[in-house]
Amino acid sequence: MGILSRYLRIPRPRTFLYLMSLRTGVEMVSLSVIFNKLTGFFGLLAILTGVSLSPLQLSMYIYSVAALALIAFLMPHIRKQSPFECLALAWFYLFDTVINTAFTSAFAITWFLAVSADNANQSIPIGAPGGSTVGDTAGFTSKYNVSQVGVSTKAGEGITGGQEAVAYGVTSAAAVTATNPSLAHGVGIEESLPSIIVVTLLTMVRVYFIFVTMAYARQVLRQHMYTTSSAKLHLHMDGASEGRSDNPFTAGSPTGAGWRGKLGRIMVMIGENYWLGGQADDEWVKGLDGRFKTSKSSVGPPGTLERERRARSGTGPPLPKLQVGKS
Repeated sequence: MGILSRYLRIPRPRTFLYLMSLRTGVEMVSLSVIFNKLTGFFGLLAILTGVSLSPLQLSMYIYSVAALALIAFLMPHIRKQSPFECLALAWFYLFDTVINTAFTSAFAITWFLAVSADNANQSIPIGAPGGSTVGDTAGFTSKYNVSQVGVSTKAGEGITGGQEAVAYGVTSAAAVTATNPSLAHGVGIEESLPSIIVVTLLTMVRVYFIFVTMAYARQVLRQHMYTTSSAKLHLHMDGASEGRSDNPFTAGSPTGAGWRGKLGRIMVMIGENYWLGGQADDEWVKGLDGRFKTSKSSVGPPGTLERERRARSGTGPPLPKLQVGKS
């Protein structure tokens, strides 16, 4: 059971892509969010040009602008290592990933329905989320249910006389026998597979970014408690893990006052073992910015390295005097 729980626990990366520190990684993740949310700002500006938006698309743009303002407020606190703001950033990115995935799924369903409808020479179903906007801007949909346009210079079937040249639509045999637009039909089209692969890979990247932001927030919380708690005087000096940390947003503490303290306690309460719990192999950083990580472990009793340090610095107990006997 212990081995199973070890493999099922939330990953706690210590570096970003094994190349950079967690702080640098969180800053890069925040920049990617800013560039992503800028689309909402420009989307709202498109309304001024007379572009009609569906309720789903309008809600996405409004959310993007609100998220842009929030990330712009939280990002400077990454370098400051503020416990409340870093924890809020981790939770925000988690919720943003869920919301972004929901919007992406809704528009993906509509897109596959549009592809299926175009293949069947039919219109997009009315109930599709954002279907009217996709139908107007997709670039391949048309209100005319024809597969090709022919030009005739003489009267024929469906063409009245007295005209020199007439353009008329021709419905292909495939369109006649095609089924109604469906999600399964749109996904089964060959061109849809690369889109599904790209969306899946980008979602997996965002999941990794969630682990990075959460790991950095956890590191900041434990650093804050180490530097402010009086219990740090009783910690081992050999870098061994001290176990569970105290809640930095406890009522009565400097960071636990007011609405920020209440919200902080709620954020820590969800997944408390992850944010505050310790483990034997958890070498969390006690130095500022994670630059003084201790990789050595004591091979003797607790305090061995401290006695060696005092002996080298000359602050240890005085050496016993040698009694030389007279001959």
